Amino acid sequence: MDVANVSTVSEFVLLGLSNSWELRMFSFIVFSMFYVATMDCFRANLQPASMGKANSSVVSEFVLLGLSSSQELQLFFFVFFSTLYVVIVLGNLLIIITVTSDNSLRSPMYFLLGNLSFVDTCQASFATPKMIADFLSEHKTISFSGCIAQIFFIHLFTGGEMVLLVSMAYDRYVAICKPLHYVVIVNQRTCTVLVMISWTVGLIHTVSQLSFTVNLPLCGPNIVDSFFCDLPRVTKLACLDSYTIEILIVVNSGILSLSTFSLLVSSYIIIFVTVWFKSSATMAKAFSTLAAHITVVILFFGPCIFIYVWPFTIYPVDKVLAIFYTIFTPILNPIIYTLRNRDMKAAMRKIVTHYLRPKKISETPLAVRSSFY
Repeated sequence: MDVANVSTVSEFVLLGLSNSWELRMFSFIVFSMFYVATMDCFRANLQPASMGKANSSVVSEFVLLGLSSSQELQLFFFVFFSTLYVVIVLGNLLIIITVTSDNSLRSPMYFLLGNLSFVDTCQASFATPKMIADFLSEHKTISFSGCIAQIFFIHLFTGGEMVLLVSMAYDRYVAICKPLHYVVIVNQRTCTVLVMISWTVGLIHTVSQLSFTVNLPLCGPNIVDSFFCDLPRVTKLACLDSYTIEILIVVNSGILSLSTFSLLVSSYIIIFVTVWFKSSATMAKAFSTLAAHITVVILFFGPCIFIYVWPFTIYPVDKVLAIFYTIFTPILNPIIYTLRNRDMKAAMRKIVTHYLRPKKISETPLAVRSSFY
């Protein structure tokens, strides 16, 4: 063969399994679950052979030490966190009702905001009600199944919210940097896919964590120095060397936290550079909004990265940092993403006025008015 006929192809194009978005999502979920199953088999090999088939946990419940042992502080914490929890639920519920009932808030941004409020409500509810009840209880215990459920839900909601925050940042990036293509790029189908991806990532993340946690040999200590079952603290109670498990936690939670945090910061930097060349008024408004968003991102991702990227050493401050992404972030998100939005405030004011304003006699139904007389 002549030398000139030698192929000069330097790369190949892979068509994949399908061009359909629905089949791609299905394939993503199936192969991700296959990866989780593989990790589960790897986890099974971590257990020492000397324990044989008697690996099942003999711990039926865990003792939660909570935030403080002081009676005075516990009473204060009860009032303080009860108030915060009520504000979180009512505030996020108001956002969900506003977004779903007001026809003027049908844009992708508000669709993602409504989903964020739902996730925030769930995230604040997985452990906060029990923590509040434990402030008035002398014996703070949780069953083994309840502990596993807390680990499942915290990683489901936290992982999902990380991806959802990236989706919202992507929405703002397209709106500011590519405004002429916004309607084409970010449509209802795109938002639905982004929300599905966030829940899928959260589910895969939490299942992969539980795959090497559920069957941990727990045969001794059962005291967890926190107000909920935190994964690094529970793994420390296992009757085996937890070094390999801690490596898996870093690979799973650490990489998810760092990657989503890096994407968020990169998107904010691009947005900031884009508005830098616009008018000073636009620049000031964008800087104020970005500063508020970055503050919430740091309060949410900072504790997650600190706790899960370095799980080898447990610090007493870890349980205090956990409050930021379980309680403070769900109450800050409505303030940052909603109260700074003029359209959202107007829609919320309309709904509150509609439901709380006493109706006049002329506005009541005829059957009800006739009963007055």
